[in-house]
Amino acid sequence: MNIVWLKRDLRLNDHCPLYNAEHSDEQYIIIYIFEPSLIKYPDTSFRHLQFIYQSLKDMNNSLKKFNRKVEIIENEALTVFEDILNRYDVKNVYSYQESGIQKTYDRDNAISKLFKEKNIRWDQYQRDGIVRGIKDRKGWDKKWYSTMYQNQIKNHFSNCNTSFINVYPLSKSLKSKISNYPNTFQKAGEKAAHGYLESFVKERGKNYSKFISKPTESRISCGRISPYLAWGNISVKQAFQFIKNHPNYEFNKRSFNGLLTRLKWRCHFIQKFEVECEIETMCANRGFETLERTNNPKFIKAWKEGNTGIPMVDANMRCLVKTGWINFRMRAMLVSVFCHHLDCDWREGVYHLANLFLDYEPGIHYSQFQMQAGTTGINAIRIYNPIKQSEDHDANAIFIKKWIPELKHYNIEDIHEPSNVPPIIKELSKDCDYPEPIIKIKEASANARKKIWAHRKLDSVKNDNKRILSTHTRNN
Repeated sequence: MNIVWLKRDLRLNDHCPLYNAEHSDEQYIIIYIFEPSLIKYPDTSFRHLQFIYQSLKDMNNSLKKFNRKVEIIENEALTVFEDILNRYDVKNVYSYQESGIQKTYDRDNAISKLFKEKNIRWDQYQRDGIVRGIKDRKGWDKKWYSTMYQNQIKNHFSNCNTSFINVYPLSKSLKSKISNYPNTFQKAGEKAAHGYLESFVKERGKNYSKFISKPTESRISCGRISPYLAWGNISVKQAFQFIKNHPNYEFNKRSFNGLLTRLKWRCHFIQKFEVECEIETMCANRGFETLERTNNPKFIKAWKEGNTGIPMVDANMRCLVKTGWINFRMRAMLVSVFCHHLDCDWREGVYHLANLFLDYEPGIHYSQFQMQAGTTGINAIRIYNPIKQSEDHDANAIFIKKWIPELKHYNIEDIHEPSNVPPIIKELSKDCDYPEPIIKIKEASANARKKIWAHRKLDSVKNDNKRILSTHTRNN
């Protein structure tokens, strides 16, 4: 018997492990493992598990006609494989490489050792153009494009004749927590992924470039495929080719190319994390480890709860809590305000947003978080003015009023900075219990610029920049 081990590749098409298992001489089973140690890890939330579970259900609905299913297992992966190998004659295991956190990498090393001891072959396939074991980026772009233009794998399934007893089924307690999927989240699964992709190229994508940074309009005009890419409901190759080859591409080149570029940048950041997953907990530029932050607990709490008194910040945090998605600029602004204006260490907020993002992908998350925190040493330092972002991208306060109903009776000219409204006017406003801002934005911004730029000039930062550039700079 052979095994296909699913991780962040929850689909049935363009799937190399499933293809090779199907074309082997052995019968095979498909498994997904909910690992308690990973569930407890601070980067995981139940919305992630809910999305995964719904994706698995979607796969199983499609596999029914082949008398197949994904066996959903709950236990530590090493324990699961030890049990299976004791009960069955396993020849090969197929999976994609996982550019995950250090914990998943260590788990895979332990399982690899087990397989070698048991003389089991483990075929791990490259995922989305991410290359394991490289020391630099020479030729990386060319190789990535080459991957994107490869033929998609056409998966077919035979009827399953293998009997498998799952001795670690999903527990009732976990199942009850992940079975009910909130309707405020994007629908999970392969079918939904392709539905979003199709609606983008047919209609929604024409305004992608125009509305990409606007918190309301972007919810329609952006691709909205990031959760499906993160959990593998669709491959990057599938998305790339569908957009590139669609007849509407010729009429919307600027917008469509914008999304195609972001697909490459997505893989670029995952590749960085594949090479250096230490940036989950350490500053990308080690010189920033000495940067001191105040880490005011009241500020951190207010930011997490969407009660900073800064409308654009709070509206986005509340929206994210409810829906699991906001656009890139708004994500960058949240991090910028947290690290710069509130003077908090990026590590104090990084897991909070990881939990909230339905499209959480480790390789993107930690790299991007540190870019906005200014701790890479090599990227431009961006300190977003949340009031300007509000005025520029939500001029009519549609987004703010939706997510901060306390301000719904405010005039448009007052809503972006309600702290400027005279107290007498506030008293006359109905139902307004919105807090005063916890900081003075101009003053906090000036202090942040002085602090971060002074630290960037340190020799320790400049010296580590050389290592970063030699390791991660794309050179083609």
